[in-house]
Amino acid sequence: MDNKKTITSEKNEIIKELLSLKKSRNRKKTGFFLIDGQRELEIALESGIEIEKIFLCSDFIVNKNYLLKNLEKYNQIFVSPTIFKKIAYKENPDGFLALVKKRKNTLNSLKPQNKEIVLVLEAVEKPGNLGAIIRTAYAAGVKNIILTNNQTDIYNPNVIRSSEGLLFKLNIIESNNKTTLSFLKDNNFAVFCAVTKASKDYTKVKYPRKCALIFGSEANGLSSFWLNNKGKNIKIPMSLGVDSLNVSVSVAIILFEVLRQNN
Repeated sequence: MDNKKTITSEKNEIIKELLSLKKSRNRKKTGFFLIDGQRELEIALESGIEIEKIFLCSDFIVNKNYLLKNLEKYNQIFVSPTIFKKIAYKENPDGFLALVKKRKNTLNSLKPQNKEIVLVLEAVEKPGNLGAIIRTAYAAGVKNIILTNNQTDIYNPNVIRSSEGLLFKLNIIESNNKTTLSFLKDNNFAVFCAVTKASKDYTKVKYPRKCALIFGSEANGLSSFWLNNKGKNIKIPMSLGVDSLNVSVSVAIILFEVLRQNN
């Protein structure tokens, strides 16, 4: 690469912008975020995500031909290895980083099918858990996840990494409890709430083909709003001394039981 076209200083205004996006408040303020890694970038491109710029470091890229074949139509900026390590999130970057515009999904944009499972996550707190849930949901064929009273930045790099970029394949929607419940009722979803003290074993319940599974935060579980909404409360039975599971594990257990029944 021609060194004159390669950014080598972190004082460069573009690099300053990228570094600022490592903070959640700046991602929210600007409406932009970063995708770090070739696999994650490929999934984003397949999903029609709006790419603003792609930053590349040829020293870290294994397949140089990939640049010419797949990314030639995008605005490419090359940076030195030292600078790339500063702007990348991964400890061992692979030479691909993209500046991306957030995609805004709303409940109004959803068109529920007669056979559909929707996940609702209330007050999710940990990016790693959210990413793991997204990955599980994609594996199970879920297309829509609704986050109510959300406590996590959807575009936190840990969400992207732990979901393996699959969050770009799903509709991730932020809403509030009241609006979400109205949407579920208006569209005839059967509602099931995961509650540690529920009386019904999750395997003893019949799940219709169109249902919503509601999960709360690890710290507090579901709020009284969901506990009192007249949906069915279900639990995963556990040995004495264990009062809860990681929320991503709970989602996987119950979600695949619903799939088992419906298939």
